[in-house]
Amino acid sequence: MVTGKPSLATVTAGELSGSPEMRDVLRWFTREKQWVNDIHLRLCRVPAPTFLERERAEWFAAQLRLIGWHAWIDAAGNVLSSLEPPSGDRLPASTLVALTAHLDTVLAPRTKEDIYIDRDGDMQGPGVSDNGAGLAALLAIAKAIKATADPATCADLWSRLLLIANVGEEGEGNLCGIRHVCAQPELVERIRAFLVLDGAATDHVTVQALGSRRFEVSFTGAGGHSWSDFGVANPVHALNRSMTSFIDDKPVDPRSSPKVSVNVGLIEGGTGINAIPSVARAKIDIRSEDNDRMEELVQALRSSVAFSEKTENARATGAKVTARVREIGSRPAAALPADSPLIAMIRSVDSHLGIRSRLDCASTDANIPLSLGIPAVSIGAGGKGGGAHTISEWYRSNGRDLGLKRVMLLAGLLLRDNGNA
Repeated sequence: MVTGKPSLATVTAGELSGSPEMRDVLRWFTREKQWVNDIHLRLCRVPAPTFLERERAEWFAAQLRLIGWHAWIDAAGNVLSSLEPPSGDRLPASTLVALTAHLDTVLAPRTKEDIYIDRDGDMQGPGVSDNGAGLAALLAIAKAIKATADPATCADLWSRLLLIANVGEEGEGNLCGIRHVCAQPELVERIRAFLVLDGAATDHVTVQALGSRRFEVSFTGAGGHSWSDFGVANPVHALNRSMTSFIDDKPVDPRSSPKVSVNVGLIEGGTGINAIPSVARAKIDIRSEDNDRMEELVQALRSSVAFSEKTENARATGAKVTARVREIGSRPAAALPADSPLIAMIRSVDSHLGIRSRLDCASTDANIPLSLGIPAVSIGAGGKGGGAHTISEWYRSNGRDLGLKRVMLLAGLLLRDNGNA
């Protein structure tokens, strides 16, 4: 893996923007706004809920091939694409910059008409910003490079750009797509940086990975009639006791440092008011900027579940309950060093383009490369969006070309600075 830091860029963002390999590409983004808007609408109409991204992956790979890039789908369902054809499953032997965007959405359109342009010109529907904006940017960049780049002067530069449309970023997908990429030593050892495109906003840059641990807690028992079987251990009673114990015995102060959050987001169980349930379940989300702090709360959760199981069974005069704690998600906390040259490159690009941005902490695909010591950031692809993860999600394309120019210049600085990462 890449464990060192990239060397300082050999050119500034301003110098790069005027270079032959970049000048026409940047102009293309402004000239071809309508093409980008149209492809964005089309891709969002292809449903891709987490774990069911195959249809969109095949559509996306087909679009890249039509543009003139080589594209293939890996064992995890990710779409990978490069200008140069791979030899078998291997890319050309050179240092790469990975430009990624996740394919999946929390909600999926039921019909194509659920994704539409309203009378104000905004795109409406689930997934149009998160992550329709990021995916549209990948296609726009692929198209711009192919349409404008002079093969004689630019082939070596852009042939080292690896486009990845990955699966499993949202929810219980647990970053499975980007994990698969980073679990291949022969590939990830050659990637000097990951630029993750997630959503639209350009006013923040995610350089710190917010960690999370997610669990399903279940209690199972014999169940029965609320009167005639009274005395049988009750899974709902045990579950509620365990959740209350977990929250009350280890109270979390929202002002604590490092910051941490705990959320019981789902509780289910039972079939009727006069029936003792045979099963009860809850799903719990623990988040922090610090892995050790998360582990403390994980142990507190396990202790609360064990205590509740013991207490419920001690009270029972009939069949007992059995508790189970199953981890269903784990995203490591990590951070890009404050003195990373990648941050300096972002500052250079933003200064050149007049973009004001702040550094922030969030949970994105960048968690995985950052946890491995690989430079990575997550940024928006331009425009504006809102209502993420709802049926009222929206996207406004005004300013999209500025976001695309920012991505392109940042990628170009990393590619031109082929210093040894």
